[in-house]
Amino acid sequence: MTKPDLNLLITLNVLLAEGSVVRAAQRLGLSPSAMSRALARLRQTTGDPLLVRAGRVLVATPRALELREQVSQLVQDATSVLRPAEKLDLAQLTRIFTLRTSDGFVENFGAALLARVSRDAPGVQLRFIQKMNKDSALLRDGSVDLETGVVGAAASPELRTRALFRDGFIGVVRAGHGLSSAEITPARYAAQRHIIISRRQGHKGPLDDSLQLLGLERRAAAYVDGISTALALAQGSDLVATVPERHTLNLRTGMFSFPLPVTSPIITVSMLWHPRMDADSAHRWLRQCVLDICGNPYQDGTLTSP
Repeated sequence: MTKPDLNLLITLNVLLAEGSVVRAAQRLGLSPSAMSRALARLRQTTGDPLLVRAGRVLVATPRALELREQVSQLVQDATSVLRPAEKLDLAQLTRIFTLRTSDGFVENFGAALLARVSRDAPGVQLRFIQKMNKDSALLRDGSVDLETGVVGAAASPELRTRALFRDGFIGVVRAGHGLSSAEITPARYAAQRHIIISRRQGHKGPLDDSLQLLGLERRAAAYVDGISTALALAQGSDLVATVPERHTLNLRTGMFSFPLPVTSPIITVSMLWHPRMDADSAHRWLRQCVLDICGNPYQDGTLTSP
């Protein structure tokens, strides 16, 4: 198989940006005839005219328009790789990072992450905003630097991801609740009044599918959109909250937790970021901080290992 000439990517990027053989030649320091020959090679390689004459100007073909953003990103990535890396001076770093996370993530890992960041880079500030949906537009436009959550089918394929930890679900009730004094069977669990963590009323998930196989169904008393809200309601009532186990270590003080009596899903919590931040040294440092904290959430001494 013939190896492609990757130098043609640079030529193609400039041609698509300029829309002119003459201007592209000037920008790359080539003669117009040399650029014309390069365009001919690109046409042969891609099997598309790429730029065609329309009157006195050249216009891009649909294939060229489709390639333009991809080629530009490839050239940027290659340039970043070949550029000498600048040494990151954390002591002098001054920056605000915006993280979009769930409330449970902040309450369990936020304090340890802030302590780590403050120790390494005193001039760095973290801004936490709540994750209300899975739309990746905020990562794409740069409003959010890093996000945590379960990577769903709706996540943009352009995003970079790194798994942080796996988590399962448990049931949680107030101390002294009736469920804390006897065996918790599927029937006893389903018969309780439940708090459903979902933004969609009537939402059914894998847990409900497992109950349905047994001819059982949860009775929803309330729908909430956050873990902290669900636990607060459960702590002050006889309602049952079903929450991620590791995600809620700091939030269940004084409450009774129990394994679910039916098969429940295992989720993988990941961090997500836009590919343009891949080579940013400060962003790489932040990602490593998050990875370290989530790998060992007990290092600040406030939690005890389960």
